[in-house]
Amino acid sequence: MFKKILVANRGEIACRVMRTARRMGIATVAVYSDADARSPHVALADEAVRLGPAPAAESYLRADLILEAARATGADCIHPGYGFLSERESFARACEAAGIAFVGPPPAAIAAMGDKIQSKKLAAEAGVNVVPGFLGEIADTDHAVRIAGEIGYPVMMKASAGGGGKGMRLAWSEKDVREGFEATRREGLSSFGDDRVFIEKFIESPRHIEIQVLGDKHGTILYLGERECSIQRRHQKVVEEAPSPFVTPQMRRAMGEQAVALARAVGYFSAGTVELIVSGADTSGQGFYFLEMNTRLQVEHPVTEMVTGLDLVEAMIRVAAGERLGLAQEDVTLSGWSIETRVYAEDPYRGFLPSTGRLVRYAPPPVGEGVRVDDGVAEGGEVSMFYDPMIAKLVTHGETREAAIDRQIEALDRFELEGVGNNVDFLSAIMQHERFRAGALTTGFIAEEYPDGFSGAPASDALKRRLAMIAALADLERARRAATIDGQLGPARPLPRARVVEIGGLRLALEISGTGSERMVGVDGAPPVPVSMDYRPAQRVSEARIGGETMALRIRRVSGGYRLTARGAAHEARVYLPRAADLARHMIEKVPPDLSRFLICPMPGLLTRLEVAEGDRFEAGQPLAVVEAMKMENILRAPKAGTVGKVNAAVGDSLAVDAVILEIA
Repeated sequence: MFKKILVANRGEIACRVMRTARRMGIATVAVYSDADARSPHVALADEAVRLGPAPAAESYLRADLILEAARATGADCIHPGYGFLSERESFARACEAAGIAFVGPPPAAIAAMGDKIQSKKLAAEAGVNVVPGFLGEIADTDHAVRIAGEIGYPVMMKASAGGGGKGMRLAWSEKDVREGFEATRREGLSSFGDDRVFIEKFIESPRHIEIQVLGDKHGTILYLGERECSIQRRHQKVVEEAPSPFVTPQMRRAMGEQAVALARAVGYFSAGTVELIVSGADTSGQGFYFLEMNTRLQVEHPVTEMVTGLDLVEAMIRVAAGERLGLAQEDVTLSGWSIETRVYAEDPYRGFLPSTGRLVRYAPPPVGEGVRVDDGVAEGGEVSMFYDPMIAKLVTHGETREAAIDRQIEALDRFELEGVGNNVDFLSAIMQHERFRAGALTTGFIAEEYPDGFSGAPASDALKRRLAMIAALADLERARRAATIDGQLGPARPLPRARVVEIGGLRLALEISGTGSERMVGVDGAPPVPVSMDYRPAQRVSEARIGGETMALRIRRVSGGYRLTARGAAHEARVYLPRAADLARHMIEKVPPDLSRFLICPMPGLLTRLEVAEGDRFEAGQPLAVVEAMKMENILRAPKAGTVGKVNAAVGDSLAVDAVILEIA
């Protein structure tokens, strides 16, 4: 077995690999950029080596510096994690040449599967179902238009070396191809160093399902069930689960056997994933097609670990050391259900714009029975513009899918994250959505269910009543503590127990009785129910038990009442004593300023293109500028027809969120 492992990555996956290595008795080495000098993965490792400046091209993508760090520290193997160099054939070969074991598949398999065009040809030869499309070289936009027309719209344009949702464009018409083909090429070149693009038929009502494979160097290759990854936004996975609510045992076997056949055809060993596009309209179990093979550990691997009981990182390390898996296909069983949500630094209330900044507060939910958190950040750390916006992965497990979902909701209510925009509320809303709970998933779920963006999870009147009870009790506790402050004059007076709470359009009269940790609370004359809570002023997360039902929530004192965050939304509860409620005046809504005559940068990023100049006339929907943020190109279009009055930014400028790019005359 290896003595020392260098993890050529950062963040949560570096910490994930190091924890398993430490359990196996293997010393660990971290590498880091200047932006990550104080990151948790650096502190967790036994040794750490600086690579260079913050940009990945000058640090985590520098194979020469990583190999130099391995030699300097005496590491005898390197785990690449995911992303960065994990699927670079040249890096795997460089490790071999340096006499350092690469914890991953053989270089030839990486090369074969890394080229999407070549991998589809190999898949077809191995008897794997493939999506109809054009796998040859595409010369230019006109050529792309002809091909798309022959295949039939809609089509998907993909960078040949792409991955992680980058370098992909969906085209419903010739106009979409002409607008998106060159952008897809540029994204492929900037992110992967390869501008080749292929085009294939887009499967409508599609589900994204993948098969986890695991092989050793002695000829054993297994499939470890499937993962449903259909909940995506802009082709970036948001929620994953294992198993899939759509897949039958017969379908699982068919997909698994094809995945194993493909892995065997390229001499694969280590962990890998065969991604499939599945027609949700085809109930025969035959409507699945090969997309690509990821020759590395997937971000979503924890859900497979939770249902199989296997540690995939440990298996990868042992395979790299030449050990046998010691498992047969019949030994692989699935137990219960697991769901993973990705907590991103993005603001769903502002169109999911990327968010950067310092984690002023970071306290994930307690890890325990059925709850796992994989992260690589800490309170006070910074989320920078240089890397992926994922902050953490919240993984839950239950005996049933419903139990795993409910555990997600409870854990998300306990997730404290302040300082950067985040999608915790949005994730909770998905978990509560009737369509998600029914398992009726497609890759278009988010676009279809949130066409106008996200403004918080809807709340039932029953939930509002429960929150009103909690707000009333919090106010009573605040008043009780205020009455005990030293220095008050006069004898103690009985505290009024009645409250009027306005929340979400409801005006509720509440009566509180009882003493101690459990009170009785009646709403609008209804029979009182027992309510207990552990709230203290300034406490961040509280737990309340209402009539036998437990819920966690965050309570913050605000002017006139409380802000209660729970079940995927923040709720303003105004709390009054009865006589004060009769005199309360509602705040007058402020009219927002008119920003329609400005083109505003919606996120921090780099201005890469300006399509107009001062004095130019443009039409509604016309592209005006392109901003690159987190390796993704974002086309900013004209909200209405007009004329450019003044240009305030130049190509190459680093723009802050809400920066004015140009003014409309």
